[in-house]
Amino acid sequence: MTTFRLVDLRLAVCIALLFLLSSCGGTGKRPPSGSAYRAPYKIGKHWYYPIKSSLGFRQRGIASWYGKECHGKKTANGETYNMYALTAAHKTLPMGTYVRVHHQENGKEVVVRINDRGPFVRGRIIDLSYKAAKEIGLVGQGTAPVKIVALGRPRRTKVRNETRHTLVPDDYTVGAFSVQVGAFREKKNALRLRNKLAQTYKNAHIAVSENGGRTLFRVRVARCRTLGQARQYEKALRAIGYPDAVVVRR
Repeated sequence: MTTFRLVDLRLAVCIALLFLLSSCGGTGKRPPSGSAYRAPYKIGKHWYYPIKSSLGFRQRGIASWYGKECHGKKTANGETYNMYALTAAHKTLPMGTYVRVHHQENGKEVVVRINDRGPFVRGRIIDLSYKAAKEIGLVGQGTAPVKIVALGRPRRTKVRNETRHTLVPDDYTVGAFSVQVGAFREKKNALRLRNKLAQTYKNAHIAVSENGGRTLFRVRVARCRTLGQARQYEKALRAIGYPDAVVVRR
């Protein structure tokens, strides 16, 4: 597949919202607002579950890239995509994770930071920015087999008054979690669902957020300290008729 065809396909899919979605953020494929992009998210009929930690993560598969057609658009974590920065899209790695990408055919390597979701094309595991793809000789090919190794996120430490920067894997199993059951434009609809859930669940509440200039009223239950606890609520809610119940980080 040529570069032009890859980008053209990406843009067409983003606009049409058909079966496959690209790595251009802001096209309807981003995780729900308020999820802190660590919660599960739905693309078409498929749910994707960002992993809890990048520790020990390794993967082999096909890499592709995206460039000027997405340049300046929003990525899944809210940043502006810069085709000349060393970034990439991955379906499940924690946002901000640095990843080493090894081109299996020519031996070249590049380190990129995950700031987007994708690629939602079967068989592909990572979408590189134009600059990253160029550094490992991927631009002309369009796609290539790669091995990726997660390095972690940057963390500053001080040793004898000297600041050092190291990459450390994140762990999202602990924190503050709720389960989002529904999102409404009309507050009265959110109140109706909140009141119904309050009869069974503690801490049923409404979180108000802005999405594309519109106010959304998000109905949530539970206030959990671990991801495991929140998952139990999510499973129970789906079992009683709320299939879109999803864990979110507060």
